[in-house]
Amino acid sequence: MKMPTDAIRMEIRQSGVISFARFMELALYCPETGYYETRQDNVGRAGDFVTSVSAGSLFGELLAFQFAEWLAELPNAHFPLPIIEAGAHDGKLARDILNWLQARRPELYDRLEYWILEPSRNRQAWQEETLSPFAPLIRWFTGFEDLKIKRPKLDGIIFGNELLDAFPVRRLGWDAREKLWYEWGVALAGDKFGWMKMPASPSRLPSSVLQLPTSLLAVLPDNYTIEISPAAENWWREAAEALSRGRLLAIDYGFTSAEQFSPARLNGTLRAYRRHQVSADLLADPGGQDLTAHINFSALQQAGEAAGLNTDMFCTQPQFLTRILQQAATGKSFANLEAKQVRQFQTLTHPEHLGRAFRVLVQSR
Repeated sequence: MKMPTDAIRMEIRQSGVISFARFMELALYCPETGYYETRQDNVGRAGDFVTSVSAGSLFGELLAFQFAEWLAELPNAHFPLPIIEAGAHDGKLARDILNWLQARRPELYDRLEYWILEPSRNRQAWQEETLSPFAPLIRWFTGFEDLKIKRPKLDGIIFGNELLDAFPVRRLGWDAREKLWYEWGVALAGDKFGWMKMPASPSRLPSSVLQLPTSLLAVLPDNYTIEISPAAENWWREAAEALSRGRLLAIDYGFTSAEQFSPARLNGTLRAYRRHQVSADLLADPGGQDLTAHINFSALQQAGEAAGLNTDMFCTQPQFLTRILQQAATGKSFANLEAKQVRQFQTLTHPEHLGRAFRVLVQSR
């Protein structure tokens, strides 16, 4: 059986070493064999990790309420109004959002479409099965170029939930003796994958790294490691440029640029997950475990603002969801939560559960 391992070994043998970003891309997204291409059931208690969606339908219902409020702020918009989700995985979040809108906002539901940005045919098939009751509303696009053909001027909402943390990242290390950054690559040691240092061209380093104060660089330990994600920043920039009016939303693990450098994270934030166990062995079993890294929200915010967006909020997931619940309760949409909804809200917001790590960035035009 062909595995991502085969494709990775082939590329390394051809070049001697590949960037970790390329390793991560092949491990997660290699056609037909990558982790996200073959594992529909990797979310939830029986999978490798939990998400806000796997906690229950309340997360999607609260997002649906907020989306309805935002869409109401777009008078004279082109119809149908699109809600655009990127990284919809198996479609369960879309299902929760559409179920609530159909039941609670039927007048809006009749005027919208749900668009999914999804380059993978496998994941499109999973989503199509989950969303079959809403088939007339669903449209798939492989990316923003494909979407622009359909709607050059886009009024609506673009969002991703736990999307950008799975984009391939470059791993940078600090050479304390030479006072230079290098890049961690992946090479072969016999038949096994191992780390190799690669030169890091200053022209390919982000300003957040190049502009670090000399006082900080003087105390960074040797081999101190961070991650950068040009792919995530490029995606956010594309999304911002595609949006004529509306909101752009990300919910994800992440830090600000200032928070990125911490003595407690000598080896960065990259982690592997399998059966709810965290591993620092990032090169083990490509395609058999999830790989994820915290994103730089400051870089996203700057990319959006450079494209003309305004930053509406940057906050924690508990703050974001509590604000929605308070606003919705005044209109009786969530005035009396059932016991199971209370438990779901606690899971979404409690710092010992999903409330500690997730942050929310909302920008608008």
